Amino acid sequence: MQSRVVIALCLALVLMAGVVAQQRQARPPRGATVLFDGKDLSKWVSRDGRTPARWEITPNGAMQVKAGTGDIMTRDEFGSFQLHIEFRIPEMPGASGQGKGNSGVYLHGLYEIQVLDAYQNQTYSKGGCASIYGIKDPDKNMAKPPGQWQTYDITFIAPKFDSSGNVLAKPRVTLRWNGEIVHNSVEIPNITVGGIGNQMRATGPILLQDHGNPVQYRNIWIRPLRD
Repeated sequence: MQSRVVIALCLALVLMAGVVAQQRQARPPRGATVLFDGKDLSKWVSRDGRTPARWEITPNGAMQVKAGTGDIMTRDEFGSFQLHIEFRIPEMPGASGQGKGNSGVYLHGLYEIQVLDAYQNQTYSKGGCASIYGIKDPDKNMAKPPGQWQTYDITFIAPKFDSSGNVLAKPRVTLRWNGEIVHNSVEIPNITVGGIGNQMRATGPILLQDHGNPVQYRNIWIRPLRD
C-alpha cells in the first residue's frame, strides 16, 4: 500500500514539474525591448499602422488572435535583431492541414516564419510550422502537441543595400525552435506571401498574422543587433 502511495506521489511531482516548466518564460537579456509582457498591446497596432491592435488578452497573460480583426504589427521598426516569441496552438480536433492552428511571424513585415499545428498534422511542403513560408522547411520537426507553449528564438540579419538602393546582400535567418536549430543562417531570397510591401528594406516591423485561428502569443522581446 505504501509503495502505491509513493508511486502516486512521484507521478504527481513529475506532472507538477512539467506544468512549472511549461509556465516558465525566458527572461529578456540586457538591451532587449519587451514587446508584450502579458498586460497590454500598447506596442502594437493593426496592419494599417495606425489603428490600435484589437486582439484579446487572456486571463493567463497571453495575446490571442481575434479572428477577423486582422494582422497586428509593432509600432517600431527594426534592422537586424534577435527575437524571442512564445506561441500556443489551440486544440482544434476537427481541423487539419493549414486550417489547424494557423498564424505566422513576419520579420520586417515581409518574411513569414509559419505558425501551425505540426504535431501529427500533415500539410504541404514549405508550409508547415517553422518553415520559411514557401521557401524552406525546417530541418527537423520540433512540434509539441496543441495546448503546450512553444518557442521561436530568431536571429535575423537585415539585407544590405548600396547607395542607390540596390540589394548587396539578402536577409538571413537562424531559427531555434523549442531549443533546436532548424534554420542555420539561411538566406531568404524573396519576400513571402501575405507581407506588407513588395520590396526588401533595411528596417521593418514584426507582424503577427490573423489567419482566423485563436493562436496565443506571450513573452515577446527583441534585441537589436549591430550589422
